Formats: sequence, C-alpha cells, structure tokens
Amino acid sequence: MTAPSAAILLTGNELLRGVISDRNASFLAADLELRGVRVRRTLVVGDDVEDIAGGLRELAASADLVVTSGGLGPTHDDRTVEAVARVAGVGLVLDQEVLDTVTRWTDEISTRQGLDPAMFEPGNRKQAHIPEGASVLGIAGTAPGLVAEAAGASVVVLPGVPSELRRLWLDAPAHPRLTDLFARAVPRERLLLRTYGISESRVADIFAESGGDPEGVETSICARNYEIEIDVRTDPADRPRAEELWRRMHSALGEHVFATDERPLPEIVLTLARERGLTLATAESCTGGLVAGELTSIAGSSDVVVGGAVTYSNQLKERVLGVPADLLERHGAVSAEVAEAMAAGARERLGANVAVSVTGVAGPGGGTPEKPVGLVFLHVAGPGGGSAHRMQWPGDRGVVRRRATVAALHQLRDHLLTLS
Repeated sequence: MTAPSAAILLTGNELLRGVISDRNASFLAADLELRGVRVRRTLVVGDDVEDIAGGLRELAASADLVVTSGGLGPTHDDRTVEAVARVAGVGLVLDQEVLDTVTRWTDEISTRQGLDPAMFEPGNRKQAHIPEGASVLGIAGTAPGLVAEAAGASVVVLPGVPSELRRLWLDAPAHPRLTDLFARAVPRERLLLRTYGISESRVADIFAESGGDPEGVETSICARNYEIEIDVRTDPADRPRAEELWRRMHSALGEHVFATDERPLPEIVLTLARERGLTLATAESCTGGLVAGELTSIAGSSDVVVGGAVTYSNQLKERVLGVPADLLERHGAVSAEVAEAMAAGARERLGANVAVSVTGVAGPGGGTPEKPVGLVFLHVAGPGGGSAHRMQWPGDRGVVRRRATVAALHQLRDHLLTLS
C-alpha cells in the first residue's frame, strides 16, 4: 500500500515580502510525517486569487492532500476560499450555521466594545460563503476551516494564524472525508543522532563510509542550532537495516554524539545536574543572560538553577562577581583569566555547585587585532576543578551571541559528565 502524499500551500503577500515569518509549514510537515503522510512540497504564493488557484492546481497534480494556510479573513485580500472554488469548478454558497456562529461572536465583541454590530456584517457574510460541496472543519475566530475536493486532491483549508491553524488541524485526520486517506498512512520510525563539535561535511563523509542509505531507509543530515543532526527514517519493515546504519554512524561519530532523542539541550544539562545533586549558576557578559534564559526556559529548572549575573561592565564584574581589578587591568574583560574569575565568583557568591561564564567580543565594534570580533572565552567552575574554552567565530552580533550560548551549554554538559 502506497503511503499518501501531501503538499502545503502558504498564502499571503506578507510572507512574500518578509513582513512575517512562516510558522505553519514546519508544524504541518512534522505532524503529517508523524502520521505517516509524506510531504512532497511546500509552496508560498501571494494574495492574488489566480496565484492561489495556480498553486493549488500545481500541488494537487502530485499530492493526495493539499493543506492551505492563510487567506480566510473578512478583508478583500483574503481569497483562498474563492480560489478553491475556482479550482473545484463550483460556486460559493452561504453556510447559515457558519454565519450564525460568527455573528454571535462578533455581536459579543460589539457589546463589549460599544460598536455597531452592522459593521461586521459584510465580513461575516464573506467568511460564511464556502465552496459548494465543501465541509466545515470548525471555526477559529471568525474563519471556518474547510475540507473540500479540488483537482483530484483532498484539500484542507486553514487560517494563517498559527494558534487557530493548529487547533483546527488537529481535528482534520478524523474528519469523515479524510479518514480513508489517513488510514492508508503508515508512520515511519525514526532513529536520531545529535552531534556537536564536528563539521557537516565530516558527518557526510562518515555517512558515506558507513555505507549510505540501504533500501527502505532515508537519512537527512541537517545543521541546526550549531549542531549537526542525523535523522534516519524507515518503514517498520526496514528497521533492521536502519539500525545497522545508525549503529555504524554512532560508533564513528564517537564523543561528538550528545543525544539520541529530541530533548532540548538545556533540559539535558538540567537532568545531568539533577542526577548528580548539583546546582547551577551563570555569569554572562556578551551573551547578556541568554545562557540563563535557555536553562530557565525549561519547566522545573528552579530546583537546579540558583540564578545568574549579567555583568556587562568591568565595575559589575568586580562588585558582583569579585573579579580582581588588577586582573581586568592586566588581561582585559575578554580573556581566559577573567572568564575563570567570573565563573569562580558566580559559584561562590551565588551559592552554586557549578557555574559557567561567558565573556567575548560580540561586535560589530570593539574588536582589535589581538581580540577580534567573534572571540569568546568560556569557563566552567565546579567541585572537581574547572574547564576553559577559547572560541572564535565569524558572523554578526546575533550569531556570535547565539553560538556562545550553545557552546556554554555544551561545555556545562561536558563538565557535568566528568562529575559523579
């Protein structure tokens, strides 16, 4: 049985102009993959009705299912429903139930805000018109999600607001017009290797040396968040071949593998500290609290993270962390010596078992020939001593800060692994 295929159609001039970033395609693609539906393409078009219709025809020619995002609102440039009707060769009909539901909602808004309910009527009627033969999936806000047939494919029409799209999409697989399609879907199994400190090209070499993809196995090598992820997908019947490839690569990658699951790196760090009964603190300069922010973004981090200090100026490095003034004078704020003193000071003054420090030149200014933009010093201080790293990266201020944050978390992880 052939697995069903899908395509995603994103609509909106705001996407084409770079005004907003899409958050829907990745969600839909990941969810469809989990359900065993293979996503073949994603296409972005503007608000022109012919562009939307053309995109739908193009995608429907090679996919069993097309999911659209955007263009369902009350304004003149919300044209997706009209485009679906054109491609399906049908007219638009008023769905009274949708109109009644949307009108009740806008009447409540009118009452709360002292507005004239009539001002909403044209937009409400526009949104209540759906392609003849389509089914209403549900309503989010004032926009109904729809299920229709067009150009030989099943079409799910969803709003562009991510929270609304996600709420409606979760009901789609159980919709009567889609149950047969999803019944044919067989989820692929996934084997994962996450690595740090190794180049993407070297990982590609290791993949080739390990024999490449055997029949029925599909491997992706992806650079993400300054790490390299090896994602091995396989149908259940081909899992033994996938496991053999995974084992070969795991062995060859060695200590560069830091995880075989999708847990966020900060969660991995917190788990290691928790298992060892250790508390953590941060001392940050160029990262401005990003390391502490990553750690405390994980629910339950308060039993491990005692706090952090953002000491951007030399005066605060002295006053808050106890970095000696003569050390700053001799070596400068961006130095291995000051990073070590910052970590030691955070550990002592914040009362943590282990502390990590970051100091560097994030740019775009402030660099010198001796200490160029992108130079970062890290230090971890713990009960078993300390570990230091000097790193130099190209890139703008945001890149340097993000890379330093990831590097600090990995150094924390590595240090915690040395402690019993």
